Amino acid sequence: MEYSICIPYMEAGYDRGTTLDWCREVDAGPFATLSCGERVISYSQDMRVILSAAAALTERVRIMPSLYVLPAHAPVRAAKEIATLDVLSGGRVRVGVGVGGREQDYRAVGASFERRHQRLDDAVAEMRRVWSGAPVFEGGDPVGPAPVQAGGPPIYAGSMGPKAIARAARWADGLYGFTVNADPAPAGAQFDWARSAWQEAGREQAPRLMTGFWYSLADDAATKLERYVFEYLKVAGTEIARAMAANMVANNPDTILRAIDAIEELGCDELFFVPATLELTELERLSKLLATRG
Repeated sequence: MEYSICIPYMEAGYDRGTTLDWCREVDAGPFATLSCGERVISYSQDMRVILSAAAALTERVRIMPSLYVLPAHAPVRAAKEIATLDVLSGGRVRVGVGVGGREQDYRAVGASFERRHQRLDDAVAEMRRVWSGAPVFEGGDPVGPAPVQAGGPPIYAGSMGPKAIARAARWADGLYGFTVNADPAPAGAQFDWARSAWQEAGREQAPRLMTGFWYSLADDAATKLERYVFEYLKVAGTEIARAMAANMVANNPDTILRAIDAIEELGCDELFFVPATLELTELERLSKLLATRG
């Protein structure tokens, strides 16, 4: 199982130094992929710009939008952006795509929230057509650049429920799920749904199975993790956010190691850690912890 990490793009105070420091440390660490999520209505910086910088600042780790809220964007423009990122990184891009859950972000960019699941399916097909070099309209020229990876980067479905996973089995290269609280049970259910869906869709290659959870190993980790999760989820309502934040457990080495062991036993291919703070101790302590597993 590979270990990967999300850059702390959602933390207030994220600045130029954060990108420089985290990219350097992640590239030098035990991580396979550096990821970043997408938010519009937020103080956060733009995912595409952060990952473009990461692609230029790193040499080894894969670069992954996680996830690209594809129905909120024109698929041809998204295909061009992602192909450019693939060129900039030298072919290290993997793409997580999904519908997201924040209608305000759709409204902010003038996109419809309706039929977003079908539009996601259609957008993936359109992106792959762009990457194949086919013109986007009759008589037009192809939209470049050509991605370094033939046919374009792998596309993973940011899906958590059985219906969405079943849809994704028709076009995704794998599943990018999330356990929220380092609980292996949701990951196990999502992996089982994916395996069944891929088989039912007649896919010859098994899905790549990925999941992740929020964590903190900073000083006073429990308090910082609870604060982070509350801030992230309060869009769903303060009561829900407060209840979920109060139940976060991935704030100490023993709990995190047990979660890693349990998730690996489920057949996970890649586990993403999402830090609760900007502090480099999150990376340093996590890297030392992972080293104890050999």
